[in-house]
Amino acid sequence: MTEQSKPLSENTADVIVVGAGPAGSTTAYYLAKAGLDVLLLEKTAFPREKVCGDGLTPRATKQLVSMGIDISEEAGWLRNKGLRIIGGGVRLQLDWPDLAAYPNYGLVRKRDDFDEQLARQAQKAGARLYERCNVGAPIVDDRTGRITGVHAKLGDTGDKREVTFHAPLVVAADGNSTRLSLAMGLHRREDRPMGVAVRTYFTSPRHDDDYLESWLELWDRRGPGEDRLLPGYGWIFGMGDGTSNVGLGVLNTSASFKELDWREVLKAWCASMPEDWGYTPDNMTGPIRGAALPMAFNRQPHYTKGLLLVGDAGGLVNPFNGEGIAYAMESGQIAADVIVQAHARATAAQRELALHRYPKVLKDTYGGYYTLGRAFVKLIGNPKVMKIATQRGLTHPMLMKFTLKMLANLTDPTGGDAMDRIINGLSKVAPKA
Repeated sequence: MTEQSKPLSENTADVIVVGAGPAGSTTAYYLAKAGLDVLLLEKTAFPREKVCGDGLTPRATKQLVSMGIDISEEAGWLRNKGLRIIGGGVRLQLDWPDLAAYPNYGLVRKRDDFDEQLARQAQKAGARLYERCNVGAPIVDDRTGRITGVHAKLGDTGDKREVTFHAPLVVAADGNSTRLSLAMGLHRREDRPMGVAVRTYFTSPRHDDDYLESWLELWDRRGPGEDRLLPGYGWIFGMGDGTSNVGLGVLNTSASFKELDWREVLKAWCASMPEDWGYTPDNMTGPIRGAALPMAFNRQPHYTKGLLLVGDAGGLVNPFNGEGIAYAMESGQIAADVIVQAHARATAAQRELALHRYPKVLKDTYGGYYTLGRAFVKLIGNPKVMKIATQRGLTHPMLMKFTLKMLANLTDPTGGDAMDRIINGLSKVAPKA
């Protein structure tokens, strides 16, 4: 910690980060590494459960490498080579692309353990982590309307004490529900796509699969003439520990989004799978859990009045594939970089000018790509389009290689191949989300 950023008291800091998920911990890590005093406030205690597919693409892997996390197999990480896509009667195995910008492998790790590793890494860098710290209302300056801190309750259920934390900047990394953003008047945009994910774990002989598996068609096999196509896409990720993570994601562009019980849809899909895979109620190792996937900048602005939004709080989930962790970590790194630069400015006006760069960098980085993603989710919300796409698209390996790069947002920004140049070009010309 630098001289100028030693805390005035244990409850003050240069920056408060609310939420120690991937977005918050990454933000806190880079801020602390740059010498700023950071409070990282997490409402639960580690290890803690989160709903997630547990599969990490090369984008997320790159972020872990940048943070100095030990991602070796000895440290409990399972590597994967690519994506196996199943649909339209076709089974296609695609390796992650060879790129200069990203590694050619992904990873699998359970979220309870994954999040804790990132939070501990932020602590090692110098962030002050408070667990069991439930943040309530923001503290707002009556004169300027700026956030200057937060009210919180600290401790276990039976022994909570009220505390206030103060800082000139606050980062909302408190997920999709982001009570902090709502309290500052930032509401969800209804014109942006929203997804839902449900998942569970089964003991299974398929636990050490070295490809992430994505099912573009979910069939409820009821018997001859009674099969029906379910909306959404499914995944099966081998965890390497004797279990598989099996789940599905569905978009609100689907007509049946509000009507169906997604836990029942998942059960019906699992019941249709080969028995020797083990995806039966007897082999289930935990309950079916669900979570919302806020996509394509569904809460804006990403900076206002001393508050920055990162990860799910800012709706940074990729609308093409439902991936959130990579974008949570990337937005955390971008936010930290902007804050560090702003912190070094001499006047309040100069600091504010630097901070307003954050939403602009996000739009330049993801805006065009997310606009393409919004068009994509509208299309696949139509079952007829989805059927044609799976039946015809999956039979063209070159087209599917292009689709993998597009869906996973894996291209070289400079000096890439023709596919990279097309995808980068489309993202540049699309309006910024």
